[in-house]
Amino acid sequence: MDDQFDDWKWQMRNRISTLEELLRSVRVSPGETEGIQKAGQSFAWAITPYYASLMDPRDPDCPIRKQVVPSEEELNDDLGVPDPLEEGKHSPVDSVIRVYPDRIAFTVSKECPTYCRHCLRKKRVVGEDGCSMTWEKIEQGIQYVRENPEIRDVLLTGGDPLMMSDERLERILSALHDIPSVEVLRIGSRAPCTLPQRITPELCEMLQKYHPLYLNTQFNHAREITPEAEEACARLADAGIPLGNQTVLLRGINDDVSTQKKLVRELMRIRVRPYYLYQCQVLTGTRHFRTPVECGTEIIRNLQGWTSGLAVPKFVVDTPYGKIPAGPDYMVGRRGDKMVLRSFDGRRWEEPNPLPEGDSEPAVEADSRCTECGSCSVSEE
Repeated sequence: MDDQFDDWKWQMRNRISTLEELLRSVRVSPGETEGIQKAGQSFAWAITPYYASLMDPRDPDCPIRKQVVPSEEELNDDLGVPDPLEEGKHSPVDSVIRVYPDRIAFTVSKECPTYCRHCLRKKRVVGEDGCSMTWEKIEQGIQYVRENPEIRDVLLTGGDPLMMSDERLERILSALHDIPSVEVLRIGSRAPCTLPQRITPELCEMLQKYHPLYLNTQFNHAREITPEAEEACARLADAGIPLGNQTVLLRGINDDVSTQKKLVRELMRIRVRPYYLYQCQVLTGTRHFRTPVECGTEIIRNLQGWTSGLAVPKFVVDTPYGKIPAGPDYMVGRRGDKMVLRSFDGRRWEEPNPLPEGDSEPAVEADSRCTECGSCSVSEE
């Protein structure tokens, strides 16, 4: 059984996708049962046996369990929309999403190891029209990159690109790598977290042929950083693949400073750089996960200076116009020939900052009030 459990293909064949299968891993109340059945009819769901083994079987508020087990709360969302980033409007061809001038997201797969309840593409891509992206659509995407030489950076996403066979994935990477204008390849995959068995020595040996190649994954809670996940990330890092993490801010799961601090420190320990902290999208079925944007800025404010700068992700709100940083503001403003700055612990510093000769004085002077609360004076910080 142990050999089977460590086989990623066995994990995929034995994913939990029915209430009966779920009951073998966790206790479910009658109210939860009804919610799982209703939400499961509206949104695809599946959980690898590995990821299910991380769930607390008795706690419905388990941060692992809440990310992947359907809930009736998904059906109570009067604000969410199916495509909050308007990706459909940014698709010049099927499988390509282009928001920025020099890079694209290339959706090469419709399948994931585990379907997260907060998934950005839970309705638009994953679980729709079967699980496989046709090779014809993938070739259209590759041809689009060839015909647009300003594209220098290609992100393989989906779904999860690592759900393809090594051979199919290599075919895509090789084709993109051979395009002279493509300088960087990236893979977005949650497999290191939800299916670390997929990160085989053979996969890593293949991937390292296509440098510069980066991989961004998604750990949302420190309990996801297991010995198996650590080993998977080590294999990738040892193959020379820089690893980044894109955490989604989720209410009741990781929306407090202590949880985020533990997560980023654990990520650094396993050689994964905290990259983004994402505001949860106004996506259909995610109302119960969403926090105010101010929650994210407060978390960053309490990480900056209190842990290594390498461990502090950039907090962003993803929009149809691209990712917009939404971190706390440490620059209070100008006062004469000095710039007034605020340190991580609230103290004021006036940095000499004379204007170049001939430049006019900026119209905005430093506010004497603290920009965090709008009431206390700068001089009292």
